[in-house]
Amino acid sequence: MTQQSVEPKITAEDAGAGSRVPGGRSWLDRYFHISHRGSTVAREVRGGITTFMAMAYIVLLNPVILSGKDAAGDTLGQKALITATALAAAVTTLLMGFVGKVPLALAAGLSVSGVIAGQVVPQMTWPQAMGMCVMYGVVIMLLVVTGLREMIMNAIPLALKHGITMGIGLFIAIIGLVKGGFVHAGEATPLTLGPAGELAGWPVLLFAGTLLLIFMLQARNMPGAILIGIVTGTIVAAILNATGVIDPKQWANGAPELHGSAVSMPDFSLFGDLEFGGWGEVGAMTVGMIVFTLVLAGFFDAMATIIGVGTEAKLADDKGRMPGLSKALFIDGAGGAIGGVAGGSGQTVFVESATGVGEGARTGLASVVTGA
Repeated sequence: MTQQSVEPKITAEDAGAGSRVPGGRSWLDRYFHISHRGSTVAREVRGGITTFMAMAYIVLLNPVILSGKDAAGDTLGQKALITATALAAAVTTLLMGFVGKVPLALAAGLSVSGVIAGQVVPQMTWPQAMGMCVMYGVVIMLLVVTGLREMIMNAIPLALKHGITMGIGLFIAIIGLVKGGFVHAGEATPLTLGPAGELAGWPVLLFAGTLLLIFMLQARNMPGAILIGIVTGTIVAAILNATGVIDPKQWANGAPELHGSAVSMPDFSLFGDLEFGGWGEVGAMTVGMIVFTLVLAGFFDAMATIIGVGTEAKLADDKGRMPGLSKALFIDGAGGAIGGVAGGSGQTVFVESATGVGEGARTGLASVVTGA
């Protein structure tokens, strides 16, 4: 006797508006397979907002990374970079939601932007660097179309995939500890406590308080625990900055200052500002190595994140494979090309998607909420 798969039972009360138990499901539920994956519309919306809150920093950080001069001595405008970063992230994340149907958000990859700023731009112009992003994105898409990328991911042993998942968790933890002021780069050791060798100051206290609040809410099974913690910590930090209680320089990356109007029209001047060719001074060998480096950075960065987040969302099977993997990988590759055309560097799957999954996100609806 064969065992038939049974869809998880979700009551109408748990499902909320727009999500019903199988047999009377809404078009939204049917399209994104919400109840089939054991989720609800409310959870997806909450998860999407949480992911957005966790990754919104990239809109300000990416322009800082790409603020240097190119080989011709030119720089990119910060307003245009912010527009390009936000535009590319929104488009690719919406594509992942509507087409990939998985809770993965995309934005400018720090690994890709780091390679662009540190290795590519010193040798060529910004338009040429954006052309490189398009080229590496096309290469990754070709790897997906030929099946090589998915073949490589499926060939990785399950134990190694679990190790990658744990590594992603440790990576996120280290980022949080550094941004919270708990640790920083040391001289004698890779990391040391606090900015002065000790745990002190408002940033550390606020970080610990926010983390404790999230843990307490999660222990009580409070819906939206992570989102509530992030919003509460942000509000308290804004109050401390506004009242002058804390010096903005104490924050890990400083605090943003508002100059002029709080609202302005986006600057699309970087859109389509890319160039293919004109690499005579660099040489074909160097161009090939740069594209190869970008492919490696984007390939393995996305692979680790997709495996980790997919496992956390319980979308992966006993061999670590997940539904819609080929579509997700193709959109991730397209993110490189879209980011290059927009002028904001290559886009890749963001590890902060795990925060939305932690809030219950299981489908592409969460990505649609994040991208919108």
